[in-house]
Amino acid sequence: MLKAAIVLMLLATIASLFSGLFFLVKDDGQSTRLLKALTIRVTLAALTLALVTWGFYSGQLVSHAPF
Repeated sequence: MLKAAIVLMLLATIASLFSGLFFLVKDDGQSTRLLKALTIRVTLAALTLALVTWGFYSGQLVSHAPF
């Protein structure tokens, strides 16, 4: 369940990134939609990082790296 939530958060982050790109290209600088899209992207990225941190702390995510 946690892995699915992390993947959904990453997809939402990518969608917000592309909406910000769209607003950057289409708006003439008169709107705050770009600022809102990038704020949402930063918030989603922070929440994703918090989910990953919580997953490692709780033991639901495990690293299998050899180092």
